[in-house]
Amino acid sequence: MTCFEEKLRTYASLIVRFGVNIQKGQEMVLRCPAEAYQFGRMLTEEAYKAGAKEVIVQWRDSVERRLWYDHAPMEVMENFPEWKAASLNNYAQSGAAFVTVVSDDPEIFKGVDDAKMRAASKASNEACKYFYKRMMASEIQWNVAAVSNEAWALKVFPELDAVQAVEKLWDAIFRAVHITDDTDAVKAWEQLDETLSHRCHVLNQYAFDRLIYKNSLGTDFTVGLVQNHIWEGGSEFSGSGVRFFANMPTEEIFTMPDCRRAEGTLKASMPLCYDGTLIHDFSITFHEGKVTEFSAAEGQEVLQRIIETDEGAGRLGEVALVPYHSPISQMGLLFYETLFDENASCHFALGASYPTTVKDGASMNSEQLTQIGGNDSAAHVDFMVGTQDLEITGITKDGKEVAVFKNGDWCLD
Repeated sequence: MTCFEEKLRTYASLIVRFGVNIQKGQEMVLRCPAEAYQFGRMLTEEAYKAGAKEVIVQWRDSVERRLWYDHAPMEVMENFPEWKAASLNNYAQSGAAFVTVVSDDPEIFKGVDDAKMRAASKASNEACKYFYKRMMASEIQWNVAAVSNEAWALKVFPELDAVQAVEKLWDAIFRAVHITDDTDAVKAWEQLDETLSHRCHVLNQYAFDRLIYKNSLGTDFTVGLVQNHIWEGGSEFSGSGVRFFANMPTEEIFTMPDCRRAEGTLKASMPLCYDGTLIHDFSITFHEGKVTEFSAAEGQEVLQRIIETDEGAGRLGEVALVPYHSPISQMGLLFYETLFDENASCHFALGASYPTTVKDGASMNSEQLTQIGGNDSAAHVDFMVGTQDLEITGITKDGKEVAVFKNGDWCLD
């Protein structure tokens, strides 16, 4: 067996046994790109070896999806198939674990009719609302991971030929999830979990009222935090008490902003790849929590579609902290994939809040969360704002100022 094959097998095992932490007798829904079928089969085998009752594989094909957008009529976009929604919602209700493998061309949907994408997104979000609600509340185990492919690799490494680019992207993915020749991956993840847990504990002790962001790129922003907010990061627990990691990789700690209290401008520090389209050089301005202005050098229509998804999409649902010198940031790569780029940079999310990031939030309904400042939306879109000179100051309830980030990095013990 080659070193690559050994790392790939370790990766599959890590996702199944440590990511979603599949339990004996539990179902696992695997959503996987068709071109990654070999890795999909490996994940399936590892899940059965770990005791899964059944692995339900749902193959996806972004090229076929592009053809669908280009040729199917609008009425198709507006009607999400009931059987597809029933599948996701029913498996979520039965307590299945969900693994999603991402591996897309960052620009596969460039030039698609924006109205079609908007309609398809709205129909999908509405039909699968129960599934997304359970996932956002961490009531079920879920994990998102990635595999290399030619189009994505050539976007990240345009100076290389296809074979070299794919190999180099695989190497970057392995390093990002702590699979290296001289590292015990499970121990590395346990140590990371301890570090993130400690940082959460420190911030939870401060219980800041708000955070102030400033840097030379143009960010000048204040965001309020809900009362009794909880900082989370690393592993979490499902509704049935199973410990799991939602994202591989992960380097962030995050909490719930008060969606009614956001003032100023956030300047994106990285491009955002959303639905196969890149949004470059963009900024978003808020007043009283609501987006009032936005602009982008490229992809403004897509940014507008995100913000106009629904009422909540124009407000914040997550604030996340990642040191500028995180392991992923130190690679010096722009991945053009939020799963990686968000773990190299402080970021925010437009749209839905995670209910678990406020005391007793998991037991609150949408109306109760909204009343305390949480955000309800079909959208949840992360965008990066971290820079090497980012300064973040926490303001306590009694008005005390505390430096949280200096020169882009964590500065609290």
